[in-house]
Amino acid sequence: MCQLMGMSCNNRAATTFSFTGFSARGGRTSDHVDGWGIAFYDGQGCRVFQDDQPASESPLAEYVRSHPIKSKVVVAHVRKATQGDVQSANCHPFQREWLGRTWVFAHNGDLGRFQAPPTGQDMPVGTTDSERAFCALMGRLRQHFKDWQHPPEWPELAPVLAGIAGELAQHGNFNMLLSDGHALYVHCSTHLHQLTRHHPFPKARLVDCDMSLDLGPLNAQGDVMSLLATEPLTVDEPWQALRTGEFRVYVDGHEVWRDLNPQTTAFAAAARVTPLGRLRVS
Repeated sequence: MCQLMGMSCNNRAATTFSFTGFSARGGRTSDHVDGWGIAFYDGQGCRVFQDDQPASESPLAEYVRSHPIKSKVVVAHVRKATQGDVQSANCHPFQREWLGRTWVFAHNGDLGRFQAPPTGQDMPVGTTDSERAFCALMGRLRQHFKDWQHPPEWPELAPVLAGIAGELAQHGNFNMLLSDGHALYVHCSTHLHQLTRHHPFPKARLVDCDMSLDLGPLNAQGDVMSLLATEPLTVDEPWQALRTGEFRVYVDGHEVWRDLNPQTTAFAAAARVTPLGRLRVS
């Protein structure tokens, strides 16, 4: 399985500390070595960094770890391939445009042989079940809001997305992070944890690295930040596990909507396929 990391906050913040620990899972503290990616929103713009090399070794990941790119919403992923070979086209987060907004999507799980009828607008570029699910999801949104001339906001989107996520989760484990830069949408089938930080901000210590950071001087009294991760990124903080079938929406660091689908089940983890296409250069 892959690993997910997401952030929603009310003021633009850097994720260099969290990403340092998270990217260590890409080959140093875990075997998620088949690529990585991270998306930052800058107003209406979206910056996506991806590489098919292990995140712990990638020079591009080192650039992200050492340069504080500030954003209100972040979606990140380190990959352990179960479907699709090792190539950039199969690295999450995937992105699509709809009604003038860039949507990004990252997935942890395996949807078996899931296929969706191609719509023409949302066709997969790579060969993963994750991207096929993203294309199906975007196609459903386009159809549901087909007469809209402006992008819907989270109150209109949340119940529709929760329904689509519940349907996709019938095909296999569907742990998802999805955003249009305005809200962060989250679905859990198996493993996903949440943490909200606010004043007074603590001193945090990473799980995957011998690194601590006093967050207090870096944040103001009104700042709010919610983090999502497959497994907790820090010790000594009150991470909470989401339940199977739980769908949440975060806006400006706050949880604003929640739903639970009792029909969602957790599937046994899929066996990993032997990835192809990695070239080691020394």
